[in-house]
Amino acid sequence: MRTRRILALSAAGIATAVAVAVVAAGPATAGPAVSADPARVDTEREAVARAYIDALISHDASAVKFAPDATRVEAGLKTGFNGPQMTRDLEHGPQYRVIRGIRDLRMSESGDVVTTTYLLDAGVGDVRLMTVEITETFEVPDGTIHAIVAHIKPKSLF
Repeated sequence: MRTRRILALSAAGIATAVAVAVVAAGPATAGPAVSADPARVDTEREAVARAYIDALISHDASAVKFAPDATRVEAGLKTGFNGPQMTRDLEHGPQYRVIRGIRDLRMSESGDVVTTTYLLDAGVGDVRLMTVEITETFEVPDGTIHAIVAHIKPKSLF
């Protein structure tokens, strides 16, 4: 448990340092999330999850539908405490300014849960520094996101 917490804090420290550099470099210019199968049509719940993933890149959370008491847990740590806070973070949080692009998005749905897996490239300006694989589960019982649980696995460092 202690090792996991230290690793999570180390990853958060790296992300914060890169975020500070990116904020100084300017906003991200990446496009929307790219699906592994772009011809596939999203279900209603998948479209709610995709709006969140697209906002990670665009920093425009206007299309993201959070429940007021929505939460997010990343690597075992609670990082989202309510819908308004997560909306502000998506739009202004330096932790998201390091995102250069999202690719190979795969989505599935089972009941009220949408599971996504994708590669996220992070870096400064046009320089990619790392790629991580993210698997997120979204609880979407009523057309709004009630909970997100994210698991992050490093893929490569540049």
